[in-house]
Order: sequence, then C-alpha cells, then structure tokens
Amino acid sequence: MKIEDILAQERRARMAAERLLAQKQAELSDANRILSLHALSLSDEITETREVVEEIKGENTQVRADLERANKEVVIAKRRLWDSLETIEDGFAVFDQTDRMIAANSAYLKPFDGLTCVAPGVRYVDILNIATEEGIVDIGDLRPLAWRDMMLARWHAPKRDPLNLRLWDGTHIRLIDRRSRDGDMVCLGLNITETITYQTKLKEARHRAEAANRAKSAFLANMSHEIRTPMNGVVSMAELMAESELDDEQRLYVDTIRKSGEALLTIINDVLDYSKIEAAKLALHPEPFDLEKTILDVVTLLQPTVQEKGIQLSIDFDLFMPTKFMGDAVRLRQILTNLIGNAVKFTSEGHVLVRAIGLPADDDKDYRVHLSVEDSGIGIPKDMQAHIFGEFNQVEDERNRRYEGTGLGLAIVKRLVKLMDSEIWLESEEGEGSCFGFNISLPALEHVVEPNLPDTPGKAVLALTDGLNKAILEKRLRALGFEVTLTSATANLMDICHGARLVFVDEALCPTTPLDSHPLRNLNATFPDCDLILLTPPQKREPDCGCTALTAFTLHTPVLRTELFDTLNRLGHAPAPTTWPPAASAPIAEPLPVSDTQAKVAARQMRVLAAEDNKTNQLVFSKLVKSLNIDLRFANNGLEAVEAFLDFKPDLIFMDISMPEVDGKEATRRIRLIEQDQNMPRTRIVALTAHAMPGDAEEIMAYGLDNYLTKPLRKPVIFDEIMESCPEGATPPMDDV
Repeated sequence: MKIEDILAQERRARMAAERLLAQKQAELSDANRILSLHALSLSDEITETREVVEEIKGENTQVRADLERANKEVVIAKRRLWDSLETIEDGFAVFDQTDRMIAANSAYLKPFDGLTCVAPGVRYVDILNIATEEGIVDIGDLRPLAWRDMMLARWHAPKRDPLNLRLWDGTHIRLIDRRSRDGDMVCLGLNITETITYQTKLKEARHRAEAANRAKSAFLANMSHEIRTPMNGVVSMAELMAESELDDEQRLYVDTIRKSGEALLTIINDVLDYSKIEAAKLALHPEPFDLEKTILDVVTLLQPTVQEKGIQLSIDFDLFMPTKFMGDAVRLRQILTNLIGNAVKFTSEGHVLVRAIGLPADDDKDYRVHLSVEDSGIGIPKDMQAHIFGEFNQVEDERNRRYEGTGLGLAIVKRLVKLMDSEIWLESEEGEGSCFGFNISLPALEHVVEPNLPDTPGKAVLALTDGLNKAILEKRLRALGFEVTLTSATANLMDICHGARLVFVDEALCPTTPLDSHPLRNLNATFPDCDLILLTPPQKREPDCGCTALTAFTLHTPVLRTELFDTLNRLGHAPAPTTWPPAASAPIAEPLPVSDTQAKVAARQMRVLAAEDNKTNQLVFSKLVKSLNIDLRFANNGLEAVEAFLDFKPDLIFMDISMPEVDGKEATRRIRLIEQDQNMPRTRIVALTAHAMPGDAEEIMAYGLDNYLTKPLRKPVIFDEIMESCPEGATPPMDDV
C-alpha cells in the first residue's frame, strides 16, 4: 500500500475521530447543561423543602407550646373544679358503668371518716353495706338487707327521684343521682339540715298559729253568740213596742233602740264574714233555692226603712226566667242584702229597683243570671268608684258622713261575687244615682215553657199611684196579652171598667168610707164578672182600709211573679199549671162539706214547741206570736224538749242550739231517732240560734234540722214558718187564712 493511501486512511481516521470527539463533546456539553439544570432545580427544591421543614419545625414548636399551655389549663381547671367541690358542704361523687367510684369530694366521704376502704375504686353496693353495718344511716324500721335492696333498686331504676336520708348525727342529706349518656353515675348529696330544721320550726309555728286561729274563731263564735242573745231581746222587744200605741217621743226612743241594735248586728256580721274570707275558710254550699223569693225576703226586711224614708223599693224579675235554681242562697242573700241595703241607705228620695234577667245556656240547663240594683241616690264620684270596693273604705265627703257602717260591705260583696266566678260592676253619676250589677251561672231546677195564652186574654185596669210597681206590673200584664188601662184614682173606676176582667187597686187609693157606700162595692154590683185585686205593702198582713171583703185577692207589693200567675190562675185568667208558670197552683176547688165530728177534730190549735233556756228570749218569742191562734209550750233545755216532743206531740219545733244539759243539736238527733224507731211522721224542727258564724248552719243542719234562723228573731220569718207548717187537722193560726 502506498504511503499516500496509508496517510489518507490515517487522515480519514483522524477526521472521523475528531468528528466523534466533537460529537461526544457536544453530547457531554448537553449532558452537563441538563445536569446543571437538574442541579439547579434540585437546589431550588432543597431550598423550598428546607423552608417547609423550617416552617413545620416552627409549627411543631407552636403546637408543642399550645399543647403544654392546654395541659396546664386543664390541670388548673381540674384543680379549681375539685377545689370548688371541696369547699362546698354538699357531697359529690362519680361512679363508672360498673358502679365503682371514680372520684368523690371530702363532703361525700365525710360520713365515712376513718374508713379508708371508702375511696375511689370502691363499689356502690359496698358503700351501702358499710353505711348499714357502721350505723351511719338511720334506716328506720327497715332491716339492713331490705334497705340495701331498696337503695340498689333505686340505683338501677330508669329514673330516680330525690331521696332524703338522715345520718347518725342528725344531718339530713338529699340524694340526687343522674346517669350520663356514657353510663357514668353522677351523685349529689345535698345537706338539707337547715331546711329541715326550718320546716320543723315552720310546722310548729303553723300549729301554734292554727291553735291561735281556732282560739280566735272560738272567741268570735262565742262573742257572736253572747252578743246576739241579749241583742235578740233588745231588737225584738223594740219591734214589739213599735207596734203598740206610743207618743212621738216614745216612738223616737224605740226606733233609736231598734236601729242601734240592727246597726250593731250588721257590724258584727261584716267583721265575722270578712275575717272568714281573709282566712280563705269561706266556701260556697249549693242547695235548691227560689231566687225570686230570696230577693223578696231581702226587700221585705228593708221595708221598714223604705217606708220611713218614703222611697219606693221594687223588684223586676224576668217574666220568662225560672225561679228555682241550685246555688248558695245564703251567700247570694248576703250579697243582695249589702247591695240593696246600701242603695236604700244612700237614697233619700226616689226609688230602688232590683232587676233579675236570665239567659239560658246552650244546654238549656244553666242560666246566666244578671242581677242589678239601681237607685236614685247620691251617686258616687268617678274617682272614688274603685275605692269603695276596698276594705274599710267609704266615700268621705260632707254629704255622706252621716251614713254609718264598717266599710266592709262592698269588700265582702266583691269577694263573694269573685267566689262565684264573676265580677261586680258599677255605673254611677254623682247626684244622679248608682247601679251595681253582676252575672252568675246557676243550674235551673225547672223548665220554663212559653205561656200558651189565648189571643185576647181580656182587659185589665191598674188603679195605682205613679211608681215602679205600676210600671213593672203593667209590663207583665201586657206581656201576658192583657189590654191595660191606667188610672190614678178610684173615683173614675166606673167609667173605665166596662169590659175589664181584672182591676188592681192600690190600698193607698182606697177611700176610708164605710163599706156599704164604698166605690168598690158599687163596682162589684155593676160589674159582677170583674175580679178586684187589692195591692198592699209587703209587711202588712191586713189592709188598713178594711175593704178585703170587696176584693177577690190581696197581693203584696212588689208582686212576686209566681204569686201573680197563681192569682190569675185561681181566677181563671191564666193557662193550666202544666204550661205556665211551672210552680203555679191549681184553681181553688169548692170546699167539701164536713161532718160535725170532722169539724171538732179540725178545731184543735196548732201545737208549737219552743226550746229556749233564756227567759228573755222566751218572753220575746211569746210576744212575737201572741197574735197567732196556737198552742205554745216552752222547754228550758234539750232534755225537756225531747220529753215535750213525746208528751206534747208538736206540729212545729223551734230549737235553740246552746242550752244546758242537752243542746239543741243532740236534742234534734234524739228526736229523729225516736221518729225512726216508732215509725212517726217527721216533725219540722227549725233552729233559732245566736250562732251565726260561717259554717255554723251546715254543722247544725247536719243533725237533722230542717231550717236555720239566726237571732234576733224576725216576726215575718217566724210567722211564715208557723203558717207553712200548720197541718190540715189544725185551725189556721191567723183568722184571715
């Protein structure tokens, strides 16, 4: 091979090697560049990682600091909690789900002082055993095992009521145990020793107060009885003297005695009733009663004052409302007595009107009865109307300082009305008069049927003076369909009575002419089919004009609705009693002829026995009934009353309650037993007593009495009892019956 070829090959080899070297250098350069970039990236990552690590180190340091601070706070809070639990006197403990003690404060462990076994880890049942074995707990009459079983049953019950325990040293503990949602039991032992001690003292104080209250009640009852007994003699004798012939000066003395006695009794009643209400001892006692008659009784008692003042007192009772209800007639009468009595007291001229209106409930059994008392008296200023219902409050001004009273009447009325689930309201204009009213719900004992009157009942004539009685009677007659003609004198009766079926004549309008020339006799002769009805004041039993022989009936004003319907029915001007009114009597039948033997049997006097140990009261009672045709006998005590019942066989017994040897309650009980054993008819026994405290009536009536009347004795009430109890086999106690 030529040298040139060899040199060419070496040149080509060298060039190839150089190209390869350049290529490798380029590749190495690229690799170095890539490595440099990677190193740079890695350096950045290392830097970032270092920063993150440093940040994490900082956070870990903060977390460790926070954790250390939190641990310190937990320790402090736990120490404070237990320090707080240690400072209180009440015990605190926690038990786990296996009933082992986890922790307890010193107050919980104090009863077990010296017993090292009672500590965290002890079981609850072991605590119970230790408590009984060591006599720590007073378990009473229970055996230790029974007491432990009772406590365990309570511990495992779904709900645990607080339990009071008494420890050996007299400490009283109330256990309150609650189970948490995790099953742990949290126990509290409250030291209630001071509370128990206070309750014991309070109970002793209450017993002493009740004893003092009983002594006070006994004193009030005794005081009431002791005052009423002599006041019966004073007031009753004054009333009897007032009926006799007296000159003006003597009548003034008698009226002063009577009014002073009645004022004293009113004060006594107000104080006794209010003391009972204040003690919350007064309760309602519902019983069947006649509402219209109750109102009339109050009105009748006030008639002497009404007549003396020359005012008119009237009753407007709803024509289509029943009168027999179930309610507390005693308290309702007390309310009406206060309201009507106040109206009469503060009215010097004009009228007092008692209005009763009823609306049936949906069931047609209960009635919402609206009662109001309206007067034309002095009235009450607007700014004083709320004041008068307060205790011992009266309107003080120069007009009414002359009116006496305790200032308790309206306060008692307000309390009683509230007791009946109602409120009293007042409307008044100073100088114009006042109107007090209230609503009460009363169950009706009778059903009112709309009257089925004929289309043309007829014509009626009212010969009355102007006043409320005329307006009320006129309204009732027109409601029954009568055509009513009014006149103010009897002189023109002949001119207006053509076609009249009824003529009502006021006694005040009757002339005092002899009967043979009396205008009513001429009216009877001219219109024989016309019935004359005489109207007289309520307290009069015989009209002064002496014209009862010329009239068919006598009605007392204000006229009771039932008496009006009864009179119309008797005269044939009203429907049968099956339709209206419910309590109306049947028409009077002609008397049947009687034999001489029957006449002799019927000629005996009515026998009345009065059991009364006080000689003054015996004198008062005998004088009250001296005008009656009765056989009256007195018994000086309950034992004599029982003996007189067997010997005298009375038709009616008036029984005093407080009597020596045997009191009236025991005497009545013995009489009822005799009637039962010997199959005798029941004799009506009426209590006449000075016991007038609230609740006395119920206690007395429980011994078998039929009625309860308080002293001082009221002549009209005594007369009504005697008249209603007169048997068929006796002559009427009064000649005009």
